[in-house]
Amino acid sequence: MMDRLRDREDGCPWDLAQDFDSIVASTLEECYELVAAIEQGDFSHVAEELGDVLFQVVFYSQLGRERGLFDFSQIVSTLVGKLLRRHPHVFAAGEIEGVVEGDTSVQQVKLSWESIKKQERHARSQLGILADIPVALPALSRAQKVQKRAAQVGFDWDHIAEVVRKVEEELQEFVDAEDATSARQEEEIGDLLFSCVNLARHKGLDAETALRRATRKFEGRFQRLETQLKARGLALEELTAPVLEEHWRRAKSGD
Repeated sequence: MMDRLRDREDGCPWDLAQDFDSIVASTLEECYELVAAIEQGDFSHVAEELGDVLFQVVFYSQLGRERGLFDFSQIVSTLVGKLLRRHPHVFAAGEIEGVVEGDTSVQQVKLSWESIKKQERHARSQLGILADIPVALPALSRAQKVQKRAAQVGFDWDHIAEVVRKVEEELQEFVDAEDATSARQEEEIGDLLFSCVNLARHKGLDAETALRRATRKFEGRFQRLETQLKARGLALEELTAPVLEEHWRRAKSGD
C-alpha cells in the first residue's frame, strides 16, 4: 500500500509531496491521539490509534528505503537488537532463546537499563550526562528526564523538605518580579515550574501525567458549569465574580 501511495505515476499527490520533516507534526498528533484514547479508557479506538501510529513508522520506513537509508526490516532488526542488549536479565548471552536463572528486582532492572544506555551514549560519542535527551519532548517530561539524569550522578536534593522550600522560594521570586520585564517574569515562572516538576519527581509522580489530569479535571468542571448556567438561562460572561464563584463551587461539587 505504501508503495502505491508513493508511486510517481499513480500515487497520492499528498503522500508524494511528503518528506521526513513534513510528517513530524502528524507523527506527534497521532501519538497524542493514542495517549488520549488510552487515558479516556476508549479502548474501542485504541487499536485504531495504534494503527495510525504504526502508519507513521511505515511512512518513515518507505522514505528511508527510497533514499537508500534503511527499510522496515532494518527498523525491526535494530529494535530487537536493542531490546536484547538492554534485557540481559531476561535473554542470556543476548539470545532470544537464552534464559537467565534467578529473580531480578525492578530496581535492579532500572539500574542495569541506565548503565547500558550510558554505554550506548559513549559508543555514540554522547559523553555528557544530559546527552541524547530529546529536545522535542513535552516541556514537563523533558524537565523531569533532565532532573532524573542529573540525580543519577548525585546532583539532587537529599530530602523532600528541601524541594518544598525551593518551590516556595521560586514562588516568592516570581511574586517579587511583578514589576519586572516580561522576560524576567518568564524566567521566574520557568524556575517555579521546574521546581514543581522536581517536587513531583521526588514524590514518585509523573509531572506530565499530573498536569494532563488536572487539565481534564478543570475541563470537566468548566463544561459542567456551562451546562448548569445554560439550564438556568444564564450567560457565563454576564455574571459577576461572586455569582460566578458560587456556580463554580456547585460545579466542583459534582466531582
